[in-house]
Amino acid sequence: MKSAGQLFQTVASNRVFGVSLVLVAAFGAWGLIDPDGMSGTSLGFTTFMLTSIGWYWLLISTGFLILAAFLAFGPYGGVKLGADDEEPEFSTVSWIAMLFAGGMGAGLIFWGVAEPLYHFREPPGMPGGTAEAARTAFVLTNLHWGLHAWSIYGICAMVIAYFTFRKNKKPLISTPIESLFPGRTGQRVGQVANILGVFAVVFGLAGSLTMGTLQIRAGLGELVGTPLSFGMSLAIMAVMYGTYMTSTAVGVDRGIKLLSNINMVVAVLMVFYIAVFGPTSFIFETLVDSIGGYFTQLPGLAFQLLPFEGLQDWTASWTLTYLIWWLAWGPFVGIFIARISRGRTIREFCAGVIIVPTLFSLFWFAVLGGAGVFIELFGGGGIAELVSQDVSRAFFVFLDFFPLGQLLGFVALFLIFIFLVTSADSGSFVLSMMTSDGKLNPPLSYKLVWGSLVAILTVATLFSGSVEVAKAMAVTGAIPFSVVLLLQVVGFLRAIRSERGGLEAHAQRRPR
Repeated sequence: MKSAGQLFQTVASNRVFGVSLVLVAAFGAWGLIDPDGMSGTSLGFTTFMLTSIGWYWLLISTGFLILAAFLAFGPYGGVKLGADDEEPEFSTVSWIAMLFAGGMGAGLIFWGVAEPLYHFREPPGMPGGTAEAARTAFVLTNLHWGLHAWSIYGICAMVIAYFTFRKNKKPLISTPIESLFPGRTGQRVGQVANILGVFAVVFGLAGSLTMGTLQIRAGLGELVGTPLSFGMSLAIMAVMYGTYMTSTAVGVDRGIKLLSNINMVVAVLMVFYIAVFGPTSFIFETLVDSIGGYFTQLPGLAFQLLPFEGLQDWTASWTLTYLIWWLAWGPFVGIFIARISRGRTIREFCAGVIIVPTLFSLFWFAVLGGAGVFIELFGGGGIAELVSQDVSRAFFVFLDFFPLGQLLGFVALFLIFIFLVTSADSGSFVLSMMTSDGKLNPPLSYKLVWGSLVAILTVATLFSGSVEVAKAMAVTGAIPFSVVLLLQVVGFLRAIRSERGGLEAHAQRRPR
């Protein structure tokens, strides 16, 4: 580990690391000194950007989905993210488990029951609590967690993986952008891009860790009666910090891979348990119905902002917030997925990164949300009302309707905790890569620095105790980073055009 003097020299010599460190530390200090001021500023900034240029965010996100479909089914699907004879580093099962755990695992537990019930109770532009409201609830939930989200992750990851393993360049956000500008201009633009990427990752992680911590606190309150206090939040965050720092020190091959595999198995077992011991027939009917509704309405929903109904605020609070949230996690999840995807073809990559997680998300929400809606329509009810009062508690109250509900609650706490640890672990790893000039195995000192700063910013956000503030923090860094993403895509499309000639020559050499 580096000494304080060596670290100071690194800050002075590495501009991306130094500037990012100073700015993130300043935000962390602001949050600790004046948490209300930081929270209010984040909420005001994100609300203004969401409501004033909502069309921009929707077009970017839908554009990523269209681009992913073209790359998967178009002429470049057979291009390998690596050398032509290179084999994948990880097995398919471990690969999918790691990208899923790093992508949105904890969020699925937090919102698995809550979001369908929220939209069922208060759907946009129609009465709540009806059969049509239930159908709309699942379509909207799948829109927020489906193909759009994973296409954003996939494109962000594919760009980095292509330049890193196919073109043998540094695994940095700036790499595809520097090719668009000549000489030192490209280097300067690249440094700014990397700094903005660090901001997006740090704020996205801090907001997500805040929501996860609040849910763990609520779960402990339901299961063992612990106080819902700021001190309890600090204690949970301290344990989480110690765990993900330990996992970070172990490394990707052992730490993140092991935790991801364990968590994926436990998550699958839990959701199947609920499907079997819940209203099984209703759940699978909900699954089939929601798949049909989502895919038939997707073309229209991909461009829907509801201006004629006067529901722009609803769209900003839900759909656009989610899309920018995925953009915020794009550089983090993108670099991490790129790191574990070497040797995959673009078509295989799109199937594993976009299609498989989307299908699992549809199943997840059909099981948890479907059981929740069944309870509201035909059971005792009360969960939907709780969602509007305290969304953090909803999942644990929901589990009480099933056999061994308390045991399921502890299993859910374990899942949330490990999902958050793997996210923070991989986030610290990615931040270290981004600020160490793209080293695939960055120094431990960098991981400790970034892991600690993320924890500080999370604590600052926890002062508010609000899920809305946590969501605002999660998307704050993504707003300026969106321009970087567009430049990355332009650089990638320019570069991959060179593959067309090679692919055609290879096809001509292939025996008929």
